[in-house]
Amino acid sequence: MISISKLLCDLDAEGDGLRYDAADESSKPQIAESKQRRPVVVWNTTRRCNLYCSHCYAAADLEAGQGEFTTAEGRAFLDQLADYDVPVVLFSGGEPLVRDDLEELVAYAADAGVRPVLSSNGTLLTRERAAALRDAGLQYAGISVDGLPERNDEFRGQDGAFDAAVRGIENCLDVGLKTGLRYTITEANAPDLEGVVDLLVDVGLDRFCFYHLDYGGRGAEIVDADLSAEEKREAVKRVADMTLEYHDRGEEIETLLVGNYADAAYLVEYARERFGPEKAERVYAHLERNGGDPTGERIADVDYEGNVHLTQFWQGYSLGNVRDRPFGEIWEDESNPLLEALRNREDRLSGKCASCRYRSICRGASRLRALAATGDLFAPDPQCYLSEDEIGVGGSNSPVGGAAD
Repeated sequence: MISISKLLCDLDAEGDGLRYDAADESSKPQIAESKQRRPVVVWNTTRRCNLYCSHCYAAADLEAGQGEFTTAEGRAFLDQLADYDVPVVLFSGGEPLVRDDLEELVAYAADAGVRPVLSSNGTLLTRERAAALRDAGLQYAGISVDGLPERNDEFRGQDGAFDAAVRGIENCLDVGLKTGLRYTITEANAPDLEGVVDLLVDVGLDRFCFYHLDYGGRGAEIVDADLSAEEKREAVKRVADMTLEYHDRGEEIETLLVGNYADAAYLVEYARERFGPEKAERVYAHLERNGGDPTGERIADVDYEGNVHLTQFWQGYSLGNVRDRPFGEIWEDESNPLLEALRNREDRLSGKCASCRYRSICRGASRLRALAATGDLFAPDPQCYLSEDEIGVGGSNSPVGGAAD
């Protein structure tokens, strides 16, 4: 995650230590005092979902999958995460709220010292369920809304999904559960971006996560719906502009970008143009500590059957199964050639990525998109939208100097 509000507005957040080794700069209680050494783990607790979204990375279905963890198996898995010092477990799905034991599992994670957070479509979040999750120790609920009512409902395959998600958000806020928006930007819903943010700010949300489309699950079937590189750049600029506008009005809105580390390089360029070289240097320094695309290092996924994946979007490839070996043992096993390659990707990147002056804060962005688009794991991400001047082709390799200076 790349925090625009931290980088451009110096807004404190509870993730400053975890992401930027900047806990000492923040007045907020911190998830971790230093940059994470273990991955955040996304746990797809079930394949079942009450909706059928066109971009679902997990290819969730209306029916439960065979081999889903029992409550006892879920507890044993959470023990594995605690033993490996995983800082955060993200309960995801499918739709995790279809599990009757979700509150029990959340409480178990919290008691084990693993911070429990939730990813949900929000439509099943009654006030009573939100209060029960809060009491179980849930620290945050990220609720997906992908456009204003008509576009969101079309995306999610159900009329009324937008209104139900907004009610879920309101229920979470009513019981004092920290809540944020998850919004995947595509060609279809990009025109709704400002409208969704304005509406949900009015509801009381103050955290917005904007996801780029990754080409996994059903997302691989709608690649044509992705924004062009130029449209993607414009969308990121709009999010940055909107963040500054809210900040100038005194609204402490936390905004984050997820899924394309070309955004890191762009924000250095944006900061230089908007505020000058000194600000660009500070932005770059934070992003360098963040470390670029986290695939295979600071993010992991475990599906409903126990298979370990490089990210939640890369479910077509398994590193092993936690029913056979503990999670930490699987994650440490660099005899796996793909895992080893991703962790040492800098010298393998090709094309413009190989000579990009922003390589240390991007690391080639999405290797899954590169693989899906070209068949080459180390080819440039097709959704890099930076110009040759910006990345330093034929010019300066200084990452905080002017373009091609």
